[in-house]
Amino acid sequence: MTTTSTEIHGICKDGFQRVKEAFASNFADHGDVGAALALVVDGEIVVDIWGGHADAQRTQLWEQDTIVNVFSTTKGVVATCANRLIEEGRLDPEAPVARYWPEFAQAGKETLPVKYILNHRAGLPAIDNLLPREATYEWAPFIEALAAQKPWWEPGTKHGYHTVTFGHLVGELVRRVTRTSVGTYWRTEIAEPAGIDFHIGFGPELDGRCAEVIPAPLQMPDLNHPLGKAILDPSSITFKSYMVTPEPMLNPAYMNSRQWRGAEIPAGNGHGNARALARMYGALATGGSIDGFQILASSTVVEASMEQSYGSDAVVFYPTRFGRGYALAVPEYALNQGSTLFGHGGLGGSFGYADPVARLGFSYTMNKMISSPVDIDPRWRAMFDSVYASL
Repeated sequence: MTTTSTEIHGICKDGFQRVKEAFASNFADHGDVGAALALVVDGEIVVDIWGGHADAQRTQLWEQDTIVNVFSTTKGVVATCANRLIEEGRLDPEAPVARYWPEFAQAGKETLPVKYILNHRAGLPAIDNLLPREATYEWAPFIEALAAQKPWWEPGTKHGYHTVTFGHLVGELVRRVTRTSVGTYWRTEIAEPAGIDFHIGFGPELDGRCAEVIPAPLQMPDLNHPLGKAILDPSSITFKSYMVTPEPMLNPAYMNSRQWRGAEIPAGNGHGNARALARMYGALATGGSIDGFQILASSTVVEASMEQSYGSDAVVFYPTRFGRGYALAVPEYALNQGSTLFGHGGLGGSFGYADPVARLGFSYTMNKMISSPVDIDPRWRAMFDSVYASL
């Protein structure tokens, strides 16, 4: 833990001081090294703050434009891409995946609909055999393995978090429909026109403002919880959902490498900052547009954020809830009273969410990861409480 106060920079408008205080307490109470928090209400940025350091050695300050890997928070961005294509009539959620991706029609998946990919009901959270280590950053080997994979359960009968496979499954649908990669589609069709500083795969030109991810210390899983037992069992779906290659794709050795940053691993290697994610979700919470650019129509947002999966998760064994690509607030965790949030959180602590009832977009990004596989990240509750108490 830090023992000295951390200077917080940026904008905090009147009435939102307690949000800044909750953010600042993460440095003192939870040992944050560098982080940012942004809150957009009714289309207005009311909080845009940052502080700390971008590296573990604390030699480089976290700046206004610092970006960082947000892991599964990326999935919400990928969901936005898919829902935009659905809105445009280019992707039908009820149609078989094989309509767009013919090679997918293997191992009983001929009629598996697109919506099961988006709501984690496809039964494809893992592949049977590990990919070669050298294929970690390549697209084709992963896609070929998913096309050949037999579902782990009858699609549609239950849901299970598609930890790593979600990004490639949705990303390949985007690629087949648009003839460009999901990272390129996001950048050219949404991020650049909307002014959203978020990237799925980028070149060395952005390395200078990219924070170093600081992994959580390794710890023994809780063997009293089914997830703890499953994560240690090489034959389990849970183990295989994380171990796609002989070394896990979330290995600390990968997280800060040029290869990791440059690849498109759309379930988990998006890089951005809180301002960018709050900007996107703030728009989705208030009609779907930013400065005249329409990301999604309000009707699409309503459809995409409707519950399609909810209950005990077949992969991670705790309650999860999903709409059409977005993670939804889980009542058991009670992060907001009405459970109207949608978006996504990421391994280690980052998140980006919209609340269309409160008309807000809210995001937190940081470089020090905290391991909390079952419980809500200890930093989250105070930040959420402070936001809703300020409205």
